[in-house]
Parts: sequence; structure tokens; C-alpha cells
Amino acid sequence: MTAITLIGKPDCHLCEVASEVVDAVVAELPDAAAERIEIVERSIADDPELYALWWEKIPVVLIDGALHAHWRVSPERLRDALQEALVHDQEEDA
Repeated sequence: MTAITLIGKPDCHLCEVASEVVDAVVAELPDAAAERIEIVERSIADDPELYALWWEKIPVVLIDGALHAHWRVSPERLRDALQEALVHDQEEDA
């Protein structure tokens, strides 16, 4: 399973755009790949530790816990990173 974590806050326009990009990229993947992706949205408003780490950089996208992007999310770059993560995930399962 590959995890995408989107860190943002309520009423954040860039966070909404990032969420739309993530959803669109995952929706473009073949069903078998998309089923192996978990999208988790977390808010800096609910977690003081997340706030301390990321308040200046939201929205933040993590892939399997590693920083992928902040402020703006490129669909092409996200697509490439997800394909790489999914291949790595498959290799670990084999």
C-alpha cells in the first residue's frame, strides 16, 4: 500500500487545489494501481506537531511519509512519483 498524506487546513484555497490534483492523478491510474493507494488528509489546525512542522508550507504532500511537495502540486511530478512508489511497493510484496 502506498500512502499519500495531504497536510493542510480548513479554508485554504491552495489546499483545496492540491487535494483536487491528488484526486485527479489517482483517478487516472489503472484500477489495480489506484486500489493500492491510500489518501489521508490531515489538518494543522488539529495537530500542534503538524502545525509546528508545516504551517509555512501548506499544502504539503507526503508519499509514504516522505516529503513530495509543498505549496503547489504538479500533476506530472506526482504521477511520476506515484508510479515509482507503486513499483517499489510491488517489489517489496514479491
